[in-house]
Amino acid sequence: MNKQLLASVLAKNGDTQSDLAKVLGLSLSRTNAKINETDGAQFTQNEIAAIKKAYTLTAKEIDEIFFTPIVS
Repeated sequence: MNKQLLASVLAKNGDTQSDLAKVLGLSLSRTNAKINETDGAQFTQNEIAAIKKAYTLTAKEIDEIFFTPIVS
């Protein structure tokens, strides 16, 4: 997951991780765990769909955020 790209989407919309947590109906700590992939936590398909809708993202943007491996 490209958490920097997700952070840029939030910033562009004037939102924080707390706002994202509210969109998803999750606690802030659970949202942070999913963003950081702590202990294997990942966003579900329904959560990704909710993010796509809330931030009017394209399928390409969703792929770039959630499905493109980060190469360092």
